[in-house]
Amino acid sequence: MEWMWPVFKDYVDKEIGRKKTGEPSEDEREAKFFEIVAVCTVTILVQEPWQGSVRFKRLARLAPNETAALYSDPMGWLSERYGGGKFKLNFHDGWNFVATQNFKPGGEQRWDHLPELDDEH
Repeated sequence: MEWMWPVFKDYVDKEIGRKKTGEPSEDEREAKFFEIVAVCTVTILVQEPWQGSVRFKRLARLAPNETAALYSDPMGWLSERYGGGKFKLNFHDGWNFVATQNFKPGGEQRWDHLPELDDEH
């Protein structure tokens, strides 16, 4: 999960700043980071050609209790499930957008036949 701290840092600091003035301690940052990560949902998107351009196709939305393996090894997790491609992970804390992180595992794409996630998921 070390890769996640730089992705979440600005959001963590902003959330701490809502309740406290001054520079937060490292312990406060760490506690808030783990608190946020524990409730975050993750939307997985992949870049695909579309009508002479590109778009991001939504493949999945993971609940907080479904993210541990992804957080441990994002490249391996994406590759195992979807193969190669240009993936975007969007993190949300409830309705609040936290951050996005891109990954590009190599290999044959195995996601192109999957339906796009609809708005209800």
